[in-house]
Amino acid sequence: MDIQYVAPKTLDEAVRAFAAAAAGSGRILAGGTDLLVQMRNGVVAPGMIVDIKKIGELTAIEETGEGGFRIGAAVSGAVLREHPRLSKVWPGVVEATNLIGSTQIQGRATPGGNLCNGSPAGDSVPAMVAAGAIVIIQGPNGRRELAVEKVPKGPGRLNLEPGEIVVAFTLPPRSKGSSDAYLRMIPRTEMDIAVVGCGVSLTIDKGTCTAARVGLGAVAPTVLLVEEAAKALIGSTLDEAALAKAAAACSAACRPIDDKRGTIAYRTKVAGVLLKRTALIAAERAGGK
Repeated sequence: MDIQYVAPKTLDEAVRAFAAAAAGSGRILAGGTDLLVQMRNGVVAPGMIVDIKKIGELTAIEETGEGGFRIGAAVSGAVLREHPRLSKVWPGVVEATNLIGSTQIQGRATPGGNLCNGSPAGDSVPAMVAAGAIVIIQGPNGRRELAVEKVPKGPGRLNLEPGEIVVAFTLPPRSKGSSDAYLRMIPRTEMDIAVVGCGVSLTIDKGTCTAARVGLGAVAPTVLLVEEAAKALIGSTLDEAALAKAAAACSAACRPIDDKRGTIAYRTKVAGVLLKRTALIAAERAGGK
């Protein structure tokens, strides 16, 4: 089968090319670290590949004021790590993205690709969920926004319309005393798929947690926003009772599977353990504990 390759210079051109691909045979190339493996293994056989790495809007990081950022969907993990401000304001987002593969992979892998691969175990997604990221999407019918946790529909499936492309992630402004963190459990020391991933973003004011968001990965068909865990943290000093309640909420939210990396019982237990550890790291970064 012949494959057509296009590398448009503008987003409008990319949308037109992607939408014109016959019978949904088009694939977006952001970093290619998933797509090329899937092609080599015969999982996908695209009729058209639309390379979005040459579009300025999709490869830029822009600070929008007071700790808010706009991150292009095709920005690599390496570029995120090297940004002088992003890793200070949103360390959890950066560290999660930089857990994707090896150093070489991080030179290509992107948060947009990680999200659109549709894996419940994608590392950058729980951190983006905890951050409250909004995804900017553009397609044949124009531009729209969607909370990042609403984009995945199931393993390998997305709530995107035909021809739509993820353009960027917007991170909200930061209050004083705010930070985030991401931890995952993997069987090996590095370069493995998460058994459980946990992102926590919170604000500490005079020792009390005044705002929080919790994202969980690899424990359900999609990455989860665990609102009950956040409620348990808000209003507390992150004492053991509050952490235990938040951990229980994370475990209760789990709907995992048994596989070679972990059992249902194991993943459910680890989700609570990671919540406690991740929340305390985020709080320490925020200056709270």
